[in-house]
Amino acid sequence: MTTVAEVQVQVKRIWRSSFQNELDNALEARLRKDALVGVHATLEMALQEELAAELGFDRYVRLPTGPKPPRQHRSGFFQRQVLTAYGRIPDLAVPKLRQGNAQRQWHILVRYQRAQQRVLDQALYLFTLGLSLRDLQEALYVLFDHVLSREAVNRVTLAAQTRMNAWRQEPLRETPPILIVDGVWVKILYPTGATWADRSGHHRQERRGQERVILTALAVWPDGRHSVLHYEVAEGEAYETWSAFWQHLMARGLEASAVQLVVSDGSNGLLDTLPTFLPHAKLQRCTVHKVRGFERYLSYQDLPTVEASSGQPLTPEAARQQRRHSMKSEALDIFAAPTRSEADEGLAAFVAKWEPLEPRAVHNFTWGIKRCFEFYEHAPALHPLIRSTNLLERFFREFRTKADEIGAFPNDDSCLTVFHLVMVREHAKHNRIDFAKTG
Repeated sequence: MTTVAEVQVQVKRIWRSSFQNELDNALEARLRKDALVGVHATLEMALQEELAAELGFDRYVRLPTGPKPPRQHRSGFFQRQVLTAYGRIPDLAVPKLRQGNAQRQWHILVRYQRAQQRVLDQALYLFTLGLSLRDLQEALYVLFDHVLSREAVNRVTLAAQTRMNAWRQEPLRETPPILIVDGVWVKILYPTGATWADRSGHHRQERRGQERVILTALAVWPDGRHSVLHYEVAEGEAYETWSAFWQHLMARGLEASAVQLVVSDGSNGLLDTLPTFLPHAKLQRCTVHKVRGFERYLSYQDLPTVEASSGQPLTPEAARQQRRHSMKSEALDIFAAPTRSEADEGLAAFVAKWEPLEPRAVHNFTWGIKRCFEFYEHAPALHPLIRSTNLLERFFREFRTKADEIGAFPNDDSCLTVFHLVMVREHAKHNRIDFAKTG
C-alpha cells in the first residue's frame, strides 16, 4: 500500500513538472502561512468561547456558590492536529477540564476527526465525481498542502453511509402519481465460506464477486419535479424481488391507490406484481426499449444499392445501417406526436411503409404497443419525461461511471452509499424547480 509520504512526493513531482511557477509558489506559501495563523487563533478562541458558553462562566471567574466542581474546573490544554481549508494546524490548543473530557462533545471539533467538516465534505464531493481514493489523496494535497490518509478517506465514506441509511428509512411525505422503475446491475463481493492465508500467515475470508441489481423507483410529480424515491440491492428482477421492493416502499408510506402510472422496460417480474401491489396503476412500456426490441428481427430484404438523394452506390453494410436508422427514427417519431390520435396515424403510416419489407420486425414492434401510449393520459409537459425510462437511465449512466472504476464493491453498504452520493448530486444538478423554491 502506498504511504502518505510517497503520495506527497509524487504529487510534488507531477505538479512541479506540469504547472507550478516557483515565484508564484513562494507567494502562495506565504499567503497560506499568514492565513493559517489567523485560522489557528480563531479556532482556539472559538473553542474557548464554546467551553465558556457550556460552563456558564469565563476563565478565572469565581463562583458565588463556592469552589467549582472538577467537571467545571479548567485544567490547561491538549494539542490536536487539524486539517483546515487553509492547511494543517499541527498543534491546536484544545481546552480541557479536570474531569469529564472523555464524555463531552465539541460542536467545533468532532471526536477522532482530524479534518474540519468542510474539508471532509469537499473530499466526499470529489469522491462522488469519480475520483478513486488514490486520486482523492492527490487532489486534497494540491488543495490543502496535506495528504489525507486512506483511513481518513474511508471514514468520510462511512459518514456518508450513515446518512444513506437514514434516508432509506425516512418515511415518505407524499406519494407521487408516476413512478419510473428499473434496475442497474453491479458486481458485489460476498464471502464464499472458504479462507486463505496471506503473506503474514493471517487467515482471510475468501470473497468473490457476484452480479446483483439495484432496483430503483424514480418519482415524477405533475409539476415536472423528479427524484429517486427508493432503491435496494436484489439478486435479480424476478416477481419475488419486485414484491419485496414494493413492500419496503409501502412500509415507508407509499399509498398504492395514489400511483397512476408505472413506467418500465417491460420486465415480466415487475409486470406480474402490479395487480397485487399497485392495482390502480397502468403500465407505460418504455418507448425506447420498444423501438430497440425490433432491431434483432430485421431481415434486410430488398436493400437499395444506390443512395436515393445522391445516386451514389451503397455497400450492403451501409444499406443495412440506413434502413435500421430510418426505421428506428420513424418509430420514435410516432411517440413524439403531441396527441394520441396523431400517434395512431403515425403508427399506421409506419406499418404501411415497412411491413412489406420487414414483416417480422414490424410485428414485434406492434405487439402490445398499446402499453406504449399510456403517457398520453397525462399532461403534455410530462410526455418527454414519462414515455420512456430515459430519465432513470441517465442517472444509471452516471452511477456506472463510478461503479466501473471501482470494479467490485466490497459489500452492499458500500455499493448503496456510492449510489446514494451520485443520486444526491444528480438531483441537485437537474431539479431546478426545487432550487428555485428554496433559493
